[in-house]
Amino acid sequence: MGNGDLPDQRISDYVASGYAEPSDYRGAEAFSADRYRDRSDEGYNEAAQQRAYSPTPNASDGYSVSDSRARYAAAGKRRRRKRRITAAVVAVMAVAAIAIGVVTGFFGTINNALHSGLDSSLWSVLSKANAGEPFYMLLLGTDESADRQDDEELGGVFRSDTIILTRVDPKEQTLTMISIPRDTQVELGEYGTQKINAAHAFGGATLAVQAVEELTGLPISHYAEIDFDGFIGLVDTLGGVEVDVPMAIDDEDAGGHVDAGLQTLNSWQALTLCRARNAYEEVVGDGDLYRAANQRLVLGAIVKKILASDPATMASAINSCAQYVKTDFNVNEILDLANQFRGFDTDTSFYTAVYPVTSEYTDDIWWDISIDEEWETMKARIEQGLPPVTEDIIDPTTGTILATAGGSGRGSVEEKDLGTHSGLVVVRNGSNFEGAAAKAAKILEKMGFKTDAANADSLDYEETLVVYNSSGQAKEANEISQALGCGSTFYNDGTYAYEGDFLVVIGADWG
Repeated sequence: MGNGDLPDQRISDYVASGYAEPSDYRGAEAFSADRYRDRSDEGYNEAAQQRAYSPTPNASDGYSVSDSRARYAAAGKRRRRKRRITAAVVAVMAVAAIAIGVVTGFFGTINNALHSGLDSSLWSVLSKANAGEPFYMLLLGTDESADRQDDEELGGVFRSDTIILTRVDPKEQTLTMISIPRDTQVELGEYGTQKINAAHAFGGATLAVQAVEELTGLPISHYAEIDFDGFIGLVDTLGGVEVDVPMAIDDEDAGGHVDAGLQTLNSWQALTLCRARNAYEEVVGDGDLYRAANQRLVLGAIVKKILASDPATMASAINSCAQYVKTDFNVNEILDLANQFRGFDTDTSFYTAVYPVTSEYTDDIWWDISIDEEWETMKARIEQGLPPVTEDIIDPTTGTILATAGGSGRGSVEEKDLGTHSGLVVVRNGSNFEGAAAKAAKILEKMGFKTDAANADSLDYEETLVVYNSSGQAKEANEISQALGCGSTFYNDGTYAYEGDFLVVIGADWG
């Protein structure tokens, strides 16, 4: 979106005002749900069908006394089925080859829509990301909509009040979201000292990326931008999202009322929660901090639901919202990334925080000033793949989750503990939590252990067990249990046979 063509004085007047809330210049009635839906496309009002996907087949347990016989029998079955499987693969490949022309055309149309409206210079400022390696992307939420595009008073200037720097690690299956306060003071070259959300108004996506890179010192490889209509369309396509709302919201400026508690929010309720600020200022002050926390909460719920969908539903969601979402990603890249995150657990591998700032009132304007020392500490953790904070931070008054370390500290092993352990830990998933063994293995690998992860002989273990063979291993067994955040230790009396230094069986208490 190129706002650089607008008169500088008009934009300067707008951003200098401190970016008043929509109600300050338009009236809350302008943002009613009915007005959005009257102008919406049919596509994003069709809720996508959610299809369950099959869990990963049980692997050999690796520690059962009867393990050798079971593996031998399974090998025999594989030999008998080999020819039939090979024939099936050839048939699937043939069908895929026939369909590829149609799919390419379909994806090409979506790609054009995804890239439409982005600055042509954006690709030149994005850093190259290596395949399979962690990368950083900038997520921007603007208050653009069909209604506001027709508003001559706004002159085509739209605010980027949601600014989230995200670290994506496909290999470790972790997401880290850092909200950057919209009033953070930055230098924007020829535009001088500005609030960071003015970057998009002055120079579109390109200047927004450059401003965040300059502030954080981190290279940004991808960019995504969504407006009000796009957010509504995405949530509608998913058939709503499940969110545990920390406190009841009554905020007419944000859109109305949302009940507290675990519930499936429709698109308008989700948008209201993401925009609510006044409801918090009446209780605890600093509404922007709580609004940013709720935005990350809703985004986590969206990610969780999308990744639980089959590829067809994912493609449908992308197709429905392509007219509202602007990104440098293409469809193949999005689907490939989603596939790499299959089994992603938002409870243990989704980290969040707020960029550290302090408020300052200067020349009749409130600014957020970067606390550089705190950011450097947080950045060092993020770059190592650790949560940005050592433990969850929850506001006691509202119950709002202000920062997360992956399940109340699970997996947030301190740097001093990393690499101090050695040996092999056999990890088996004895629960119904898909991918739990792999996630536990990642935690243990950060401690220095080598791991062997697979499914257990059954999925009905009630408690996680950390099994050890000698009394000298008791201390390390306790440290393993603490790092996992659940379970108890068990001195092996011959019940378990496994090839390794420790055995971990994940139980129902993992969740």
